[in-house]
Amino acid sequence: MTRVDHPKYPTRHGYMSEKIQHSYIKSAIENGVLPPDAHRMPEVVSLTAPRDITKPIQFWQLYSVLGQDQIVDIVRRFYERVFADEPWFTSVFERVGGLSHHVATQASMWIDVMGGGPYYHGAEFRLSFHHTHNAMALMNDKGAERWVALMRETLDSSLDLMADDPRVRTSINTFLAYFMTKYADEFRFQDRHIFGETNGPFKRQINFMKMTIEAIEGLSKKELSDALIARGVDVSRYPNKQALVSKALMM
Repeated sequence: MTRVDHPKYPTRHGYMSEKIQHSYIKSAIENGVLPPDAHRMPEVVSLTAPRDITKPIQFWQLYSVLGQDQIVDIVRRFYERVFADEPWFTSVFERVGGLSHHVATQASMWIDVMGGGPYYHGAEFRLSFHHTHNAMALMNDKGAERWVALMRETLDSSLDLMADDPRVRTSINTFLAYFMTKYADEFRFQDRHIFGETNGPFKRQINFMKMTIEAIEGLSKKELSDALIARGVDVSRYPNKQALVSKALMM
């Protein structure tokens, strides 16, 4: 199976989604996860997840696959664990509100970032205010480690909510890892985002026959090698980029 037929949920940008999308893409380009022109690639910037399972789901595309109910259910399962945890951890959340309050606010943030529309009023200012005023007692190594452990347990037991698509879990891991890294830097605690596999380097589908000479020459040596290998070419016979370009032009 190379394609999936998910029920597609209507998407739109929220109060946070567009800014977070741009920030993540910039970071992913710097880290080699996305290509330099990712901002112009429809399959990356779209809010709708690709049906081709060889292409990753970006986390702002998750709503198109999961919809509201499944996102809320994952968040609810997480907070059920939070409110059943040790008092030192649970008490920080209880001071802010009960289970339903936290499910509603966290789910609205997830839905907003994941392409479900403007749900999280106040956007990043509200999120920052919450962390610095309500949750500051947990914005440290101990709190982050416990939060990650409970979230990982939640995701491990929530595969039934992930549309039978392994890309969904990987995309959620990527979403959580992005924010955890951001918070670790902001609050100066150790980055412990061990949620599982995250989206790997984007593999561009290259069709030399549909490309101009300039476009082929603009590909990196690795992109040329990978594309030729995919077509059964022994690239060891082509020791440098120019040799690879010449071979690609013959395809």
